[in-house]
Amino acid sequence: MDARDERPVAPRGAPSRTVSRRRYRARRLGALLAVFVIGGVVVYSAVRAASEFFGDDGGAAGAVVEPTAAPDGSSDDGTDGDDAPTSTDDGSETSVASTTEPVDDNAPVSQSNPASVLIIGDSDAGTFGPYLQTLLDGTQHADTTLDYKVSSGLARPDFFDWPTEAENKLAEVDPDIVVATFGGNDSQALTDLGGGVVVGLPENNETEWTAEYVQRAGDMMDQLTAGGRTLIWVGIPNDDNPDVSARLAIQDNAVRAAAADRPDVIFVDTWERFSGRDGNWAEFVIDPRDGEGKDVRADDGFHLNETGAEILALDIAQEVRDVLRDLGAQI
Repeated sequence: MDARDERPVAPRGAPSRTVSRRRYRARRLGALLAVFVIGGVVVYSAVRAASEFFGDDGGAAGAVVEPTAAPDGSSDDGTDGDDAPTSTDDGSETSVASTTEPVDDNAPVSQSNPASVLIIGDSDAGTFGPYLQTLLDGTQHADTTLDYKVSSGLARPDFFDWPTEAENKLAEVDPDIVVATFGGNDSQALTDLGGGVVVGLPENNETEWTAEYVQRAGDMMDQLTAGGRTLIWVGIPNDDNPDVSARLAIQDNAVRAAAADRPDVIFVDTWERFSGRDGNWAEFVIDPRDGEGKDVRADDGFHLNETGAEILALDIAQEVRDVLRDLGAQI
């Protein structure tokens, strides 16, 4: 209300009355005070409403809402929390509504939510691994990582410490599925990290050697399946030398025993896959891609050549696809 409206006036049709200057001033002062009080309330309400809408200079904002996630999934201030505040130009912090949907860890595998597959092991992994990656990439439902070390295995941790390597790789990749192969170099004496012999040659100490290797393979299986991962363990093939095959068979049987006690481990029988009809070593195997018999062995009589490695990769890929389907993939 305007202050002018507060000046005393004589009522229409009524005789005028004389008001003393002191009383007039007192009334005027009272009216002005009323205006200031009412106006102050209005201004305060307007300022408060504006501060609630825009946020005032003191950093006090109105209703708090969720922050916006950065494109890489982190919050705008560099933290990973969904509730992390964002900074304004004046240095105050305010929360901004999130526009990024969080990824559900239990969501089914799909093209937009591919499974992570880690392929690790000795030189055999390096042989079949690249073609396996090609096959799995073709599903568009898997991201693959290959990590192998030539001449390594579980027999000689003094040469290469696979448990430590696996721990680091699992932390780095966080796979849903692991494909592992060890054993081609393991039909020898078993050592500890310092190089000391724990058990001698398998052919001379089969019972002790088998028990120790079952323990090592089982520990590795437990490590690779921790957290609910599925492990596909690829066995070894036989050798064209019967004596070498006899030692390899001890290792292969030890791995089978360890896998049999673990439902999260799928064992791929490479030995049988590359044996002839009599169960012995074979140089030629039917290629399932065209039905033709092909040479599958490298010159050393043990390792697989490129064709053999691709045939093995086909078998492994089928196992991986089955696991992907179990995880919800529509493939």
